[in-house]
Amino acid sequence: MIQRFSIAVLGGDGIGPEVVAEGVKVLRAVEAIIPEVRYDLVEHSVGAGEYRRGGDPLPPAALTRLREAHAILLGAMGLPDVRWPSGVEMTPQIDLREQLDLYNGVRPIRLYQELHGPLKGFGPGPGRRPIDFVIVRENCEGLFSERLTPRPAGRDFETDTLRITRRGAERICRAAFRLAQKRRKHCTLVDKANVLPSMAFFRKVFDEVAREFPEVRTDRVYVDAMALYLVQRPDSFDVMVTENMFGDILSDLGAGIIGGMGMAPSADIGDRHAVFQPSHGTAPTIAGQGIANPIATILSVAMMLDWLGHAEAQRGARLINEAVEQVLADPANRTADLGGKLSTAQMGNLVCQALT
Repeated sequence: MIQRFSIAVLGGDGIGPEVVAEGVKVLRAVEAIIPEVRYDLVEHSVGAGEYRRGGDPLPPAALTRLREAHAILLGAMGLPDVRWPSGVEMTPQIDLREQLDLYNGVRPIRLYQELHGPLKGFGPGPGRRPIDFVIVRENCEGLFSERLTPRPAGRDFETDTLRITRRGAERICRAAFRLAQKRRKHCTLVDKANVLPSMAFFRKVFDEVAREFPEVRTDRVYVDAMALYLVQRPDSFDVMVTENMFGDILSDLGAGIIGGMGMAPSADIGDRHAVFQPSHGTAPTIAGQGIANPIATILSVAMMLDWLGHAEAQRGARLINEAVEQVLADPANRTADLGGKLSTAQMGNLVCQALT
């Protein structure tokens, strides 16, 4: 019996449509190998371009359709010169997380080739130290929690509240521990509990949840120290869980040590819905040139197939991960961000060819 999944496809802005096209190309190649699972792709217009056309970057009609999909594949949304009257950029991807309660931000960080990253002695293979960890970012609270709150006009200061609730902390910590159970059974809390009461509360909840997972080893690291450790000894970590803004910043640092944002996939997961997208933004300075790295998007497609939970879809996820690993094992296979000359489409073609 054929299983069908409805996938909402949001190309978005900048390089988003270019990298999503390669993700879709790889998905169709997997579908040809595993015909027991079919993916019905439905495209939707969202982002800064949609705002320019219709006045809303995330139209209610599109949001309704997104709720109906089994999963959502997103390229990137927003452009620096398209802003709200308040001066901030439009961030429909954050709106989407909040509207669909996608509290669990999963950011895998893996170094596939030593020459991709700036650190010496790291990478796969004998004599090298592997970089393979996951940042679990709480997506719906933290320092982003009051970003849409109306502000009084005319005052000479502004504030943002770092909000941590018991419900939010418990569910993100449990998600991190469950992931650690499937990996190397090591979970690290990243906080600033020495200074901020909200972070001391987060740590208290983390310690309570940790008792539910006695087989998982735990650490607690301040966020400033973690920024240091991710450069000095990134191989020391497996799963780390943290607040919204801290996770946002550390995700970029993590991407930097494995070759850049084009190597960093992500998933924003809730109890009913999930969005899969590269961690990078729209990169308008290179949009339309065909040189963006599609690997993060392709790996996000693999995360999507794994999350769908169907055995054959999960087999497809493994095929994609193995194909990416095979392609990147060859030092010649690099896009411009990694110091190579492959185009976006050429990299996608290589991954398709490596699928077996």
